Amino acid sequence: MKKVINALIQLQDLVEARAQQEALASRGRLAQLEESIQGMLAGLPADTASQFLRLQKRSHQAIVPVVNGVCGGCGMAIPVSQVHAVHAAMSLHTCPACSRFLYYPEDSAPRRLPQKRAAGEPVKVGIARFSSPGLMLPSLASEDRDASITEMCSVMEAQGFVNNGTRLAEEALKREAIASTAFEHGLAFPHARGVEGGGLTLALGLSAKGIRFGGDQRALTRIVFLVAIPTAASAFYLKLLAGLTKTFQDEAAREKLFEAGTADKLWKALCQATRRAIP
Repeated sequence: MKKVINALIQLQDLVEARAQQEALASRGRLAQLEESIQGMLAGLPADTASQFLRLQKRSHQAIVPVVNGVCGGCGMAIPVSQVHAVHAAMSLHTCPACSRFLYYPEDSAPRRLPQKRAAGEPVKVGIARFSSPGLMLPSLASEDRDASITEMCSVMEAQGFVNNGTRLAEEALKREAIASTAFEHGLAFPHARGVEGGGLTLALGLSAKGIRFGGDQRALTRIVFLVAIPTAASAFYLKLLAGLTKTFQDEAAREKLFEAGTADKLWKALCQATRRAIP
């Protein structure tokens, strides 16, 4: 049964990759992703495949982790006996409330750490809800895809946003292996899903020289948005992605980022540029 559970998780990753390509208005890899999705569906038991498609259409996420005894999709507390059964993975289990398939995540899975809000601090709006000046890297030291993702994940851990930067980088690179998140205009959107414990977290790294990130190896990536995504925020991530893409298709907006020079100025430039696209 673990093979079926792993296949469902991989299938969901492919569906998410397809949704990302659609959000980016990128048609280049859609045919390949669709072929892989259909191949994986054909390899599942017919009733499981049908249920997956129904759940995915209704809920966006068809298979979700059990985190601290709670369904990662709807937040419903799962009976202790069922949590143990999900962990044992002898059969498929579904949430009693939302009917999503359940799985038990690895103990080493990265987690989002709670962020304290200072007394009197104003309520954050826009992209400020997901990031901070400490997650701005105006000049990436790394010169290739893997190293740049690892560098940004390390900063996310050092700034106290996640508990395991190394594991976060592994998950982001696993996602890159499915389909590159590099996009036109020198943008890339690497990410890791299932980072439970809080909301989205976004880091921004710039490379004036450019990085060979994947996809078209002739094109260089200069702007990297790294996002840690909890299961419950998967649908919103696509809206965030669309807002970032819309904003930074504009060359002037991209150049404003490179003009910033420091982390604080880069943070302000990012918030200013996205204030309308990401309210």
